[in-house]
Amino acid sequence: MCSDVILLADKIAKSFGGRVLYSEATLQLNAGESWALVGPNGAGKTTLLKIILGLESPDEGTVSFARGATLGYLEQETKLAGERSALGEVMDSAVEINRLGDRIHELEHLISTTEPGEELEAMLEEYGRAQDRFEHAGGYELESRARAILCGLGFPVEDLDKPAEEFSGGWQMRIALSKLLLRHPDVLMLDEPTNHLDLESVQWLETFLANYDGAVLLVSHDRSFMDACVSHVAALENRRLTTYTGNYSAYLRQREDNLEQLRSKRAAQERDIQHMETFIERFRYKPTKARQVQERVKKLEKVKSELVVLPESSKKVHFAFPEPPRTGDMVLDVEHVKKSFDDNVVYEDASATLYRGDHVALVGPNGAGKSTFMKLALGLESPDSGTVELGLNVTSAYYAQHQLESLNPANTVMSEMDEAAVGWTTSEERKLLGAFLFHGDDVDKRVAVLSGGERARLALAKMLVAPDPLLCLDEPTNHLDIDSVDVLESALVGFPGSILLISHDEHLVRAVANKVIEVRDGQVTLYDGDYDYYLFKRAELAARQDSDDSTTTSPVATKAPEAKTVAQARQDENAPSTNGRNVKTKEQRRAEAEARNAASRRLKDTRKRLKKVEAELTPAQARYEELVGLMADESLYADAERFDSCMKEYNALKKSIPALEEEWLELSQRLEEDADE
Repeated sequence: MCSDVILLADKIAKSFGGRVLYSEATLQLNAGESWALVGPNGAGKTTLLKIILGLESPDEGTVSFARGATLGYLEQETKLAGERSALGEVMDSAVEINRLGDRIHELEHLISTTEPGEELEAMLEEYGRAQDRFEHAGGYELESRARAILCGLGFPVEDLDKPAEEFSGGWQMRIALSKLLLRHPDVLMLDEPTNHLDLESVQWLETFLANYDGAVLLVSHDRSFMDACVSHVAALENRRLTTYTGNYSAYLRQREDNLEQLRSKRAAQERDIQHMETFIERFRYKPTKARQVQERVKKLEKVKSELVVLPESSKKVHFAFPEPPRTGDMVLDVEHVKKSFDDNVVYEDASATLYRGDHVALVGPNGAGKSTFMKLALGLESPDSGTVELGLNVTSAYYAQHQLESLNPANTVMSEMDEAAVGWTTSEERKLLGAFLFHGDDVDKRVAVLSGGERARLALAKMLVAPDPLLCLDEPTNHLDIDSVDVLESALVGFPGSILLISHDEHLVRAVANKVIEVRDGQVTLYDGDYDYYLFKRAELAARQDSDDSTTTSPVATKAPEAKTVAQARQDENAPSTNGRNVKTKEQRRAEAEARNAASRRLKDTRKRLKKVEAELTPAQARYEELVGLMADESLYADAERFDSCMKEYNALKKSIPALEEEWLELSQRLEEDADE
C-alpha cells in the first residue's frame, strides 16, 4: 500500500465547445482519506472521474499516481456473463493475489525438483518474498473475505454458489462492487455505489469505507451515506473545484460561511466603487482636484478588476402540489396474510394497518419481502390467505424502476407532462422538469429515445403533479442528483396523504417516515415512530436478547403492539404527571405548596431517568466494545450468518449509544443545576 500522496490531479482544465467545465482544478488524495465529489448535474463530475481514469484527456493539467498504486472503478452499469458462481466471480477478481498463489505453487514444485545450489537459493528467496506478499495481501483469507463482503452487501449465504449470470441487474451490481472491494485497490473510485443496495447494506458499506486504508473518491446523492464515510469533500461549482475538510454536512456549513464572507466582501467593494464614481463624477472638471480624480480612477480600475464574483445561486424549485382526494381514516388494512413463491415463504402471518397521513418506510434486507408487501397493497400480487383491503376512496400510484409502461414512447417529455399537469403553465412544467434534470431541448426528446434513468425521472415528476391518496415508491432516488432529491423530499414531507416508501437513502427515510414497517424472517413488524425510534427499538431488543443469552429468538419477532406499548411506557415515564407540576388553581395555598416542593420533585424525576439511561448505556457500551473485539477475529468472517448478525447489532449500537450519551450528559447537567437552586 502506498503511503501519503496516492493521487494528484494538478491544475486540470476541461471545456466542451465553448463551455468551460472547470480550470485550475487540483485534487490530492492521500492514504486513509475518503472524498466525496459533489456538484450539480452537468458540473463535470463524471468527466473528472474519466480524466483521472485516463479515459479522457484534460485540456490542461496532469494526473499522476504514486509508484505502484492500483486503481479500481465501479461504474453504474455492468453485466456479468459466464457460469461462475457469485463467490467464484468475486474471488477470481483478486487477480494479483491469485497470480501470487499460482506462482507460490509453481515455486513449490520447482523447489522440490531442483538440486541444491545457487538456482535453488534464488528460488527459496523468491518463494519467501512471494509468501510474504501473499500473506500481506490477505491471500490466506481470500475466501472468507469474499464471503464477508458478499454477505455484508446483502447476499444470503445460500445464494453465494448460484451462477452470477442468473442474478438481476441490481444484484449483479453488488457482485461488481464486491469484486472491487475484495481487490482492495489503493485508489477506490465509486459512482453512485448505494444504488441497488438496501439500508442495511448501505450501513455495512459505510463502515467498510470509513475504515478503508487506501484513498476513496465517490460520487453519491445520498447525504447520510456521505456524512457517515467521507472525510473530505471536493465541490465542482461555478467552474471551480473547491476542497473542504469534513463530511457532507460540514461542507454545507463551510460553503455557507464562505459564501457569507464573499457577499460581505462584494458589498464592501460595491460601496467603494459607488463612492469613487461619485467623487470622480463630481470633481472630474475641477483643475484643483485633477490629481485626486486620477488616483481614484486608477483605484477604481483596480477594485473592478478584483471584484468578487459571487457563485451562481442554485435554483431551488418549490411547488404547492395539489392535495389528493379525501379518503377514509383507514387507508390500508393487511390482516393475517400468508404469501409464498413456490417453496419460498415470504410471510407466515403478516398484519398491519395504515391510516390517512401515515408516511411509512418499509425496511429490511433485500429479498425479505418489502416490494412484495408494496405489490400486495397495490393489488399487483394476491395473498395466499388473509386479506388486503384499501380504505374508502383510496386510489394508489406506484413508482418503481421497472414500472414505467404508462409512458407513451411516441410522446415528447413535454407532452407527457402536459397530459398530467392540467392547468399548469409551460413555465411551471419546465421548472418541475428542470428539477428532475430535463433542461433546455431535453423536454423535446421523445420518450422512446430516453434512457432508463430518464424515463424513471419523468415518471416520478408526473406522479407528483396530481398525486393519488396512497403513493407507493420503490427506490425513487436512483438517478437523481441531490437538488432533485431535495425537491422530492419536500414534496413527500408536505404530502397530506399516505406513503409507502422503500429507499436506501437514510436521509430521505428520516425526513419522510413517521412510521416504520420492518420485513424480516417472514415477520412484518410495525413500529409506531420514526426511523430513529425504530433504530432505538432494534438496539434495545438486541441488547435484551443478548442479556437473556438467547440465540433462538430474533429481536424482530416482537409484535408491533408490544413495541407501541413500550413507546407509550417510555413517554409516560419521562413525562411528569399533572400532580407533579406547579398547576395554577384558585387555591393559593396549594400553589404555594407546589412551589416549595417543585425542586425536590424535579431532582427525583431527573435522578430516576438518569438511573434508567445509565442502566441502558453501560451494557450497550460493553456490548459495543465486545463487538469491536469480535470483528478483529478472522474466524468471524468465516461464519457469514454470525458476521451478518454482529454487523447489524454493531450498526444499531453505533447509532443508539451517542443518543444515550447525549441524554446522560443533559440529565447530569440538569441535576447539577437543580441541586444548585
